[in-house]
Amino acid sequence: MSRLASASGLHRLRRSPWEVLWSGLASCGLTLLSQLAVAMVPRLFPSLSLLAMLPVAGVVFLAVIVVGRFWRRFIGVAASAPLFVLFNILFLWGVYVFVIRGGTSSLLDMVINAECAMLLFGLYRIFSGDPGIVIYESSFFEEAGCKDFVEAICPSEKFSSLPRVRHCNCCKANVRGYDHHCPAFGNCIGQKNHRLFMALLTGFVVAESTYTMCSTKYITRCINSGTIRSENPMSVNMVIGTMLFSVLQVLWQAVFLIWHIYCICFNIKTDEWVMSNFPCFGLFLHQLQAIFSFAVSYS
Repeated sequence: MSRLASASGLHRLRRSPWEVLWSGLASCGLTLLSQLAVAMVPRLFPSLSLLAMLPVAGVVFLAVIVVGRFWRRFIGVAASAPLFVLFNILFLWGVYVFVIRGGTSSLLDMVINAECAMLLFGLYRIFSGDPGIVIYESSFFEEAGCKDFVEAICPSEKFSSLPRVRHCNCCKANVRGYDHHCPAFGNCIGQKNHRLFMALLTGFVVAESTYTMCSTKYITRCINSGTIRSENPMSVNMVIGTMLFSVLQVLWQAVFLIWHIYCICFNIKTDEWVMSNFPCFGLFLHQLQAIFSFAVSYS
């Protein structure tokens, strides 16, 4: 009789309210700083085309993230990747509502607001949901002739009750159907939340593409009507900056989405593919996860 059970939720590291507050403030500050830095690109390089601004904006954004990471370590404050994603959604939504919205049609306005609301709901669901965590008893492995969980998940004919269960060093949990740990969503991607992950990833690509279309129409309308000089320069730069940010996000998320569609078609898990094709790199990633988990638990 199997003594393997499903967990109702993740065993997350407990933090005090002050730690959660400081983490939220750090994530919010990093979001504002990165978005303002990207918005400075069109102001500092007005002669560049939007296409030429794209790689510059990418370098600036990454530089701010790296500098922010070192600064947070220096002051001893840990940020949260899911909160960073959340605040970026809210920031883009705010720029749309207060700057771009006036020139969009009622239908498009309803669509983009619905997309943002659904992204927030999906982000909450995937962050708080159970990816497929399994709990086991030591006697279960004794009956199967295995010493521990590591031996149990290795390919073996004597133990077939744990198909595709992997241990996540970040979440300190064993996940059925484990694909990878997603820092942006703050959770593992496993059997129970893989469909939600695919829907959310698709939603991000669609929503950011819609925002790019709306912001492009706003910029084109300002240029054609000759009102771009009468508009608030900060507002115009913010629209251009958020448009560049959205395009950068769509580029890598579309590649990521195509990869996961390929994995679904050929029944592949990301972790299994990395470990089978690049075992040294896979072990390196697992060690990084262990170090990251240790650092977070003692930060």
